[in-house]
Amino acid sequence: MTSGEHAGRSTASEESAAGATPLGSDGAELHGSDLARAALQAAKEKSKAKRRTKRSVVGAGGSRRRRRWSGPGADDRDPQPLGRLASRIAADHGWNDRLSGGHVFARWTSLVGGDIAEHTKPVALSDGELTVQAESTAWATQLRLLQRQILQRIADGVGKGVVRKIKVQGPAAPSWRHGPRHVPGRGPRDTYG
Repeated sequence: MTSGEHAGRSTASEESAAGATPLGSDGAELHGSDLARAALQAAKEKSKAKRRTKRSVVGAGGSRRRRRWSGPGADDRDPQPLGRLASRIAADHGWNDRLSGGHVFARWTSLVGGDIAEHTKPVALSDGELTVQAESTAWATQLRLLQRQILQRIADGVGKGVVRKIKVQGPAAPSWRHGPRHVPGRGPRDTYG
């Protein structure tokens, strides 16, 4: 028995299992390549019917979607620049206020100007209140007088509502506390007299 005969017999047995021998458009029995084409067409139709029933079942209650290629246009699944991903993560987690507060510290010189930045430094930002420390009492007074202009510059540079109020501190007094351990009380001043 040749392989052609064996293939012919298996096809015949498959056809008999299916129930009927395929017939052509003219009613004659199909053989060879015509039989293969008919079998392929039947398989395609059966596959289409299965896909239609699966889609209707999945669409009814499931959330399974078929993955599609992104194509030539921009898509969220395409590789993204790191800055865009970082800003999306910050927005999702609600970190934008903290990041814009960080911009105040990072861009202090460009926001308030070189003269003021040379004699002052931002210390803390919480709940819209920026604490600024001046190097002298004269600069602290000057900063209090220029508070409205500085608030406007910060709002223009970083965004409105990030800093709503400025608290100005004068220079810090020297600390008598040296080292990790100390005794409560007045300290060394009470032994001078």
